[in-house]
Formats: sequence, structure tokens, C-alpha cells
Amino acid sequence: MLYTPTPDTLYHPPPHHIDPLGYSRLAIITGCSSGIGLATTQLFLSHQFQVVGLDISPFDYNLLRVEDHGRFHFHLGDLTQPGQIEEGVRIAHHFGGRIDALVNVAGILDTFASADTLADTDWDRVLAVNLTVPVKMMRAVIPHLKQRPEGGVIVNVASTAGRSGAVAGVAYTASKHGLIGATKNVAWRFRHEGIRANAVLPGAVDSSVGHKIAQEKRVVDLEGYKSVQPVHALQATNPSTTSLETATPITALEVAKTILFLVSDQARTINGVELPVDRAWGVV
Repeated sequence: MLYTPTPDTLYHPPPHHIDPLGYSRLAIITGCSSGIGLATTQLFLSHQFQVVGLDISPFDYNLLRVEDHGRFHFHLGDLTQPGQIEEGVRIAHHFGGRIDALVNVAGILDTFASADTLADTDWDRVLAVNLTVPVKMMRAVIPHLKQRPEGGVIVNVASTAGRSGAVAGVAYTASKHGLIGATKNVAWRFRHEGIRANAVLPGAVDSSVGHKIAQEKRVVDLEGYKSVQPVHALQATNPSTTSLETATPITALEVAKTILFLVSDQARTINGVELPVDRAWGVV
């Protein structure tokens, strides 16, 4: 798991490789059932964290090592619905007796629509999942993090679209720009209370988010999609490839490793950053 390229290939560390990074620490991970959220869940468990995973989709326990089951609790629910965030945080605190870290991974793509073709339903859903839920999750866990003498850590999964206007539709772009701003605000406001908040900005990642558009047969704004194709082609493994499904040299596990670093004590002086994980795609 720790050294495998895909989250569905289990890693079994030898007994003498036990890593104490996560001992006695509990992390809440949203979007834990697939993609970056699943990889992060697996990786944190391999480092001895207790993990409470929240997702709207069921969790497949077969993707965890049997020895990790006792340190993992899954809560199924739609975090956009009233009371679900508070319930998830309450369960996490009851499960571990403390909350040390929050990793906001859950997110959805838009339909690549721009401001002139945007549907109200697309805007409302994308902003709710990608921005409102992470902010409310931070609001719910900060009182718990403030109770810890050493503070706590928040990592928000944003996107290259949080810096660029040329890689997604207007709803997704706005949501990720907003999430970066919210991350910086929390980092500054609670810097003296030991709470760190950072954002990771993945480029095109081989995760479930991109596949869900095809699976759900959502209507894609073709003009909007065509406008971002040249930018996505810059990160394609094959320069002639412009498909979002194949222009994905970055794995979910690589993003998860970056998240783990930001949660670790090795990053204890890093606060309020927006860290790209995109093989230099974001410098263009």
C-alpha cells in the first residue's frame, strides 16, 4: 500500500517497519470511498492513524488490510444535508476520543459550463460539495483542534483549477478558488492556536471524479470542454492526447503522500500554503 502505485493494491509492511507517525492520532477523511480519499485512508491507516471516513458512496472494506479494520470507522451520508457534518464529527470524536486532523477530499466536477451556459443546479451542487461542505467541516472540527495543546492539522484538496481559469467550468473553478481562500483564512486566524491549514492542488489525477461524469451520463458543455482541452493536453503523457481520461500521469497515491507529509510533524512550520501536485502543469 505504502509503496504501490494504486490504492487497490495492498501493501503489507514487515513487522519491523512499523511507523509511529499516526499512533494515538485520529483523522477525519471525507470522500474516503474512492480516488484520492481512498488512497489517503489506506495510507493513513498504514501509518497507524485511526481514521473516520465520510462519504456519500458505500465503502468497500476489501480495499483495507484486515489488521486496519479496527482503526477505521465509516459513516455513510450526504454532507450537504443538514446535520450530517455535525453527526460525522460527533462520531469521529466518540470513536477516537479526540480529533487531530481533517482531510477534506470529497469533491465533484462541473459540466465545463461557463457563465453564459451555467445551470443553476450545476452551480448549486458544485459549490455546496466543493466549498460549503469543506468550510463547514472546518467549522465543526476547529473547536476540537483548539482543545489539543499541540493544535491540529487541516488539509483541503483543491485543484489546479484553484489557480487557473482555464482547466474547468466556472462552477468548479470558483469552488476551488474559494477553497484556497478559505484555507488561507483559517491558517492565519488560528496560527497562534497551533492549527495549521494547507491546500494541495492536484493536476489531472487518475481518480474516480473524472470517471463519474461518464458513468452518470451528465451533459457536458461541449464549447466549454473544447476550451480547456489545449490546457489539459499540456499534462498528457502523450502530447497528442487531449482526453481527460488519459492525460493523467499523477496517481491518487502520490497526492495522498503529499497530504500525509502536510499532516506530519515534518511540516509543522508549513501553514497556509497552496501546494501543487501536478508535475509543473500549474506553472504554465
